[in-house]
Amino acid sequence: MQRTLYTALVQWKNARNRKPLILQGARQVGKTWLMREFGKNEFEQVVYLNFEASTRLKSLFVSDFDIKRVLSVLEIEANQKILPNKTLLIFDEIQEAEKGLTALKYFCEQAPEYYIIAAGSLLGVSLQQNTSFPVGKVDFLRLYPMSFFEFLENTGQGLLKAHLEAQNWQVIEPFHDKLVELLRLYYFIGGMPEAVQSYIQQGDLREVRAIQNKILIGYENDFAKYAPIKVVPKIRLVWHALISQLAKEHRKFVYGQIKKGARAKDFEMAIQWLSDAGMVLKVGLVEKPMIPLNAYADMDAFKLFLLDIGLLNALAEVDPKILLEKNNILTEFKGALTEQFVAQQLQIKHTLYYWTATNATAEIDFLIQSQNEVIPIEVKAAENLKSKSLKVFVEKYTSDTAIRTSMSPYRVQDWMTNVPLYGVLTIE
Repeated sequence: MQRTLYTALVQWKNARNRKPLILQGARQVGKTWLMREFGKNEFEQVVYLNFEASTRLKSLFVSDFDIKRVLSVLEIEANQKILPNKTLLIFDEIQEAEKGLTALKYFCEQAPEYYIIAAGSLLGVSLQQNTSFPVGKVDFLRLYPMSFFEFLENTGQGLLKAHLEAQNWQVIEPFHDKLVELLRLYYFIGGMPEAVQSYIQQGDLREVRAIQNKILIGYENDFAKYAPIKVVPKIRLVWHALISQLAKEHRKFVYGQIKKGARAKDFEMAIQWLSDAGMVLKVGLVEKPMIPLNAYADMDAFKLFLLDIGLLNALAEVDPKILLEKNNILTEFKGALTEQFVAQQLQIKHTLYYWTATNATAEIDFLIQSQNEVIPIEVKAAENLKSKSLKVFVEKYTSDTAIRTSMSPYRVQDWMTNVPLYGVLTIE
């Protein structure tokens, strides 16, 4: 499997001021595989330690942060010699070790000659809870489900992907229909590496769906295992309400749709837990689209997306025939899938927001900040080329750059650019 983040890992290894690296990402997005593959290819040896699997490791840092002692224990545990400047140390599920995150500070200060990558399935949750986090003493990278470009690369379409990345639209245009079909396939399979790998090896969409369902069951088990007991029922309610929330024409999250009479304070912790765990993406409302966007964001009004479009289809029990045969049964949910896809791709490079006019007569699906500019992005599920909301936004805020993304090929108009959905990752 080819992962784009591999390049960033190599850059981290070669950086002059390298610190221990924390690799974040939800469960099953491929963190462990990527760390081990990186170690195998780029280092003389790899020492892999899973803090969830060993009782001894869980208490490793309790007594002190004596790095010499810690390294001796790790060598005995792994039955391997740990060599400075030559060994990659992988601390998997580090949140399971008491004071494990704090220990990274001491590796940074006292033993910078050791290469360390720490990761964990629910590390995002732990980071919010840990009061002695080593601020300024660690580097960060985040791994997401495989993007559409990664999907193309791994399914033998590397040349198409290269031309897309280079934005060679004239070269790409004859392959528009092929890319649309590949996009529909990605809508079903999504970007969870195990699901993609299964499709590559077997080509069986039923097996893909079985893997997706297994991942969803694993996530629900995590609710019960790791979340505070009082919050677990609310997390489940939010999780299963995602489908109905996204199926609405206006996809702003409405608490009353989870449970009659529900209020924000009832479910804030549940949504935050899912967000910290990387299982959902929260996109906040911006009433005044000015730089910096985060200064004008109202995070009490938001849209909520799942981490992966394939898992969303599995959760909704969408039959592959409906997606792959251009079936019109989905109606409004087709729009939800398209927004999910765009959000999933854009979040890799951008923090996302959305905008709604005060009188609710216009809405821009996503706003991103690019250098000194706010870029509005309107999402269309089909080849619908009407862009009323985008026009309203451009006229109101005199935006220099406006983007519509749809199933239509690339084209530049006098006031906006249409980027095909399969090229969303080219938006900078």
